[in-house]
Amino acid sequence: MPTALFTHPVCVEHENGFMHPESPDRLRAIQQILEGESFALLERHEAPAGQFEQIERVHAPYYVEAIFENMPKSGHTYLDPDTGMSPKSGEAALRAVGGLCAAVDEVVAGRARNAFCPVRPPGHHAERSQAMGFCLFNNVAVAAHHARHAHGIERVAVVDFDVHHGNGTQNAFFNDPNLFYASSHQWPCYPGTGMESDHGVADNICNLPLSPGAGSAEFREGYQKRVLPALRAFAPELLIISAGFDAHARDPLAQLRLTEDDYAWVTREMLAIAEDCCQGRVVSSLEGGYDLTALSQSVAAHVRALMGS
Repeated sequence: MPTALFTHPVCVEHENGFMHPESPDRLRAIQQILEGESFALLERHEAPAGQFEQIERVHAPYYVEAIFENMPKSGHTYLDPDTGMSPKSGEAALRAVGGLCAAVDEVVAGRARNAFCPVRPPGHHAERSQAMGFCLFNNVAVAAHHARHAHGIERVAVVDFDVHHGNGTQNAFFNDPNLFYASSHQWPCYPGTGMESDHGVADNICNLPLSPGAGSAEFREGYQKRVLPALRAFAPELLIISAGFDAHARDPLAQLRLTEDDYAWVTREMLAIAEDCCQGRVVSSLEGGYDLTALSQSVAAHVRALMGS
């Protein structure tokens, strides 16, 4: 079975404002590298628009309504100092959610071995009723609940290797024992959450804080000793990856020292667990990554691992 790719051209049209690190060039760089010959076997899909009903399983209806009521007709609107919207941001956010949900459909139905969704805006910082950290809707949390509602899947895991802790995902999962969230992230760093002492309602939260300057050795040891055993013990029916690539040594927003090989390694390790626990059902969604060369090369390593090459 192929690896599926879900994205949409409008995701390039979402803009946060002049010189913002979460820029359309991120997706352009990814699109360019994934046009290479080694990715010819990707099964490419246009992400459909997500539905309000799907989003409102995670976000407060009044918040969803407010996002679209405040969408600018020109220029930019800022929801917080970091998070902007432009005229196409609403459609882009719907396509990001819809792409993740469609990827879940494709993988659960057995039409794809796994899926990668290079979409924007990212999602893991978005809270139930608050946009933050460049994020409008929590794409992976919406996808997890879609898997439950549409396919009867109860146990869903999200593993997040973005350099920033996914506070929105943790909060969405914290009190549900059938949802598992694990995050490796720099500490201290934005948003200031993600303590190792956070365990959730039933040990369903696993945080791996890494000190500034930590690199491959610390990252791999933390996964081997804590994150991967916790994921295997949870035994998910579906694994979703919050794939942020800003822990790369070249990234300007933090100080971890990962390489492309680390992203390939951790992807293969998670795929092996998914094969044992959930018939290999994995959906990956783009989060951060702000050095364009590091981002595109890291995505390439991640997608090659998903493809089994």
